[in-house]
Amino acid sequence: MNIYDELWSKILGELENIFSEETFQEVFSNLKSTHKYQNGHVYVLVPTEFDKNRINKFYLSKINDLAKKFHKENIRFKFVTEAELVPEETLVSPELNLEFKYRTGNLNATYTFDNFVVGKSNLFAFRTAMKVADQPGSVANPLYIFGDVGLGKTHLMQAIGNYILDQNIDSKVLYVKADSFIDDYTSLVQKSKMDVFNAKYRELDVLLVDDIQILAGKTQTQMEFFKLFDILYQQNKQIVITSDKPANELKNIMSRLTTRFSVGLSVDIQVPDLEHRIEIIKKKLVTESSNITDIPKEVLSFIASSFVTNIRELEGALKRVLFYCLTYNIDLNLENTKEALEPLLKTRKKSNSLNENNFDRIQSIVSDFYQITVDDLIGKKRNSKYILPRHIAMYLIKINYNIPYKTIGSLFGDRDHSTVLAACEKIENELKHDKALELAIDTIQKKIASINHI
Repeated sequence: MNIYDELWSKILGELENIFSEETFQEVFSNLKSTHKYQNGHVYVLVPTEFDKNRINKFYLSKINDLAKKFHKENIRFKFVTEAELVPEETLVSPELNLEFKYRTGNLNATYTFDNFVVGKSNLFAFRTAMKVADQPGSVANPLYIFGDVGLGKTHLMQAIGNYILDQNIDSKVLYVKADSFIDDYTSLVQKSKMDVFNAKYRELDVLLVDDIQILAGKTQTQMEFFKLFDILYQQNKQIVITSDKPANELKNIMSRLTTRFSVGLSVDIQVPDLEHRIEIIKKKLVTESSNITDIPKEVLSFIASSFVTNIRELEGALKRVLFYCLTYNIDLNLENTKEALEPLLKTRKKSNSLNENNFDRIQSIVSDFYQITVDDLIGKKRNSKYILPRHIAMYLIKINYNIPYKTIGSLFGDRDHSTVLAACEKIENELKHDKALELAIDTIQKKIASINHI
């Protein structure tokens, strides 16, 4: 008997004591075992739609309360008829459920609210996403989630889709990356199969689009997405979008689209603090197939302190440490952790040093070109003699390295990201009609290229 059958058996024992013999026999006597576990739910097969509706209406709350009593993890029961199930699904433990990692709508079944680690950096986004999942189409439509790479945007977006499917398996949910949307559109247009495209996208209940910034410059695809957006929005179908920047900072995306993105609610996910990163590692440990269950605090702190800005890198570092220690059959301690991560840390250090040097070089080249000092370039002086070179340096760092505006601001006396954004946009606009500025930037770019080989 698996752990979920054992749990269900305990719950049945309690229900038998709570309800009359007649009620228990009529409702529960034929429900001896569970069918499967998935995404925090234990599924139990019932004979008819009537049986399902009766249990959901009158008994489900009590059953889930008993589940909390007998099971240490947050778990809920779901009663379904055989017609609602995919035929090949079987009961497996969550940690072994690799065969069924992906489900309908391109959703990754492991991306759930239950295993999303919440901290200060993502609390608002998490709570908003849960409300959207609970009331799709009515709380925030569209929901626009933005933040840097590797901070959990995709996880949170797909958690919404998985939750909605868990509540109603008949919901039409689709997760798609923006580049796949482009491929679908261009391919089906060329084949004159727009009816296939429309059938796939226009009949959805929930559309989840990842990395919307990839649509930049794709005018025809943007027009088609605009039409799709309006069709779904007018029907109160839930739309969730992720991006690496706020909607008003998207480049080469038509304004009618960015305006639509701003109609609903925008939430951001920021870089997690040290305590949050340690919790992420602990959560990841639970899901890893490893004989190592207890990691020393100093090891957790070292990994979390070494990989700061990207959760994927953080989790990848943990996997490397676990595999390294298991492969060589050595203790998981601080010394062996440093040894395991040495190649990764060397690469990161070299890359960071290179970028910092390149940023410095751009500032130095711009300063030399305009015959001012670097201190004046990054300082607070507001004379026009310094403002133009400062804006040009910000613009060149952005177009050459595409780092966040906030990071660029830190290179110029901790200026706000909005200041950097405004500076870059000003230069970009003036380049359209100012030939002297265009010549100056072209000359500076050639000098940068000759030194940095970029």
